[in-house]
Amino acid sequence: MTRIFTMTAAATLIGSAALAEGYHTGLAELRIADAARPLDGFIWYPTMAEDGAERFHGNAVWEGIMAVPDAEPAEGRFPLVVLSHGMFGNAMNQSWLASALAERGYIVAAISHPGTSTWLRDADDRRALWERPRDVSRVIDAMENDPRVDASRIYMAGHSLGGFTAALLAGARYDAAAMDGFCADNAGELVCGIFQGWDVAQTPEDRAMLSADLSDPRIDAFALFDMGGAQALSEASMGAIATPTLIYGAPVEELNGLDLDVQSRAIAGAMDPSVVTYLEPEGLAHFDFLGTCTERAIAILTEEEPEDVFVCIEGREQRRAEQAVITDEVEAFFASTR
Repeated sequence: MTRIFTMTAAATLIGSAALAEGYHTGLAELRIADAARPLDGFIWYPTMAEDGAERFHGNAVWEGIMAVPDAEPAEGRFPLVVLSHGMFGNAMNQSWLASALAERGYIVAAISHPGTSTWLRDADDRRALWERPRDVSRVIDAMENDPRVDASRIYMAGHSLGGFTAALLAGARYDAAAMDGFCADNAGELVCGIFQGWDVAQTPEDRAMLSADLSDPRIDAFALFDMGGAQALSEASMGAIATPTLIYGAPVEELNGLDLDVQSRAIAGAMDPSVVTYLEPEGLAHFDFLGTCTERAIAILTEEEPEDVFVCIEGREQRRAEQAVITDEVEAFFASTR
């Protein structure tokens, strides 16, 4: 596998040390070349540079973040955080968290998962959900030996389907029989419908691939943001997870919302209490883990994509305040595992 880090000091990417004030967000493209499954995304990293800051990952609906493109990385070695987006999301979805962590002395990497991302929806890639955790492991492979990455401190966070991806990396195992039974008893349930529509685990070969051990012991802690797919995981494997895990459940009911009783609450309840922290902040909605919406977002969506208006409900000041708290909690949780 070849690796391409498109940034000013490509061979000397970033690293970790103590939380230090004065960092700004540097931004570089990330490309992991592979003939079978190329991965593209971004790296956010600490820099002392301020000049040349631009707005990235925003548009008429999303505010985006401020970053200095291809800036000189700050001196030191920094912990690595890998992010995994949700269904049909992309590497930019948690830029708000990535930028905030970069300013606190973390390197953050995210890619768009082929098959389940905004612009990459090939059906064969989509059904191969075992490739999602492998994507995260490949990002770690590509970055852990960089002299500015502190490979003794590697973390991972995932939203929605990215939370399912994180659970597999933590050691949870897909249980085809349990999923079949659950879906037979719960016709029309959201995740069942998605997995069935994607032909997930419909052949013996696919079941074997998805049920395999997809964990990555290099990851020191996980954060799961309102995950979906917990009913597809074996209870025994969830109970055996030994890596510190922070789980958020989003209790606000909305279009495309997830049933916490079979998702975030279920995995938190199945895990060893000594390794899991479960948070369910009042007012938190599933799409609060996306970016902050612009002032015109709801008007634009109402006119152009009315079925998507819900993603920006309470999506400005309330979401910004929630994300500030989440950033503090996630960073403190990761730091506590050092």
